[in-house]
Parts: sequence; C-alpha cells; structure tokens
Amino acid sequence: MAKLHTLCALSALCFLSTLSAALSHSQPKPTFIIQGRVYCDTCRAGFETPATLYVQGAKVRVECRNFTTGVVSYRGTGTTDEKGTYELKVEDDREDEICDVALVSSPMKECGEVKEGRDRARILLTHNSGMSSNVRYANSLGFLKDVPLPTCGQLLLQYAMADEE
Repeated sequence: MAKLHTLCALSALCFLSTLSAALSHSQPKPTFIIQGRVYCDTCRAGFETPATLYVQGAKVRVECRNFTTGVVSYRGTGTTDEKGTYELKVEDDREDEICDVALVSSPMKECGEVKEGRDRARILLTHNSGMSSNVRYANSLGFLKDVPLPTCGQLLLQYAMADEE
C-alpha cells in the first residue's frame, strides 16, 4: 500500500513539473501599457493650469535604449485621442533598458513649441520593480502656445508667478 502511495505521489510530481514547463514556454510575452496626456501650455507657465488645453491628434513616441550601450532596442509611436490621452503598448520586460516617451508633433500650429523638460517622460518597463500592474503612467507632456492667453496674468497670480510690472 505504501508503494502505491509513493507511486501516485511520484506520478503527480512528474505531471506537475511537465505541466509547469509546458506553461512557461507557452506564456505570452509581458505587455506594458503606457498611458499619458499631451497638453498645450496656454500660459507658457511650464506646467498644467486651469487654462490648459489637451491636444487631440498629437504624436508621441516611446524609445527604449540599452542602459550600458545606448543602442536603441525598441521604438513605437502613438496619437492622442480627443481628451489628449495616449496609450502605447510595449512588449517584453525591459529591465536593462532606459525608456522615454517623447513629443513628436502637435496638430495645433499656434501651440507647437517644444520646451525641454516638458517634452519627455521616463518610464520603467519591468515587472522587477515592485509594481504589480502592467500599466505605467507617464508624466504629462506639454507644448507651449506661441502667445499666452490674455487671462494668464491673472491666473498666474494664484501661483505668485505673474511678471511684476
């Protein structure tokens, strides 16, 4: 009877290890979803304000480079929706890479100036980060309006940032 229990236990162990190996080979590559927004800085403040407009049809790109060599290993592009929101999908864990989302172009000709520091956002695309979700939220990216709105001076007083005249 003891031999029968041992034989059953060994059979179950062999079956489970075979099943585990088969599943590990057939599992799809992890896919990360990057979400973010693109805005028009209508006050040229350098950040989002109540006067901010979100840009529909802006083009963004994601680029991942090897941390050591700097060689680009992945590129992808996307376009914002009517709320200025984009969603980019990136396959594979990119633990040894630096990934950035960056502005490419604005459909608003009066709001297309790129300001360094608001033109890109770094994102972490690895499951070895302590984050359980595969969704990554990038900081908002912003274009500058050619001429600030007339109401911006009053608006920026709330932030103690208006030009003193």
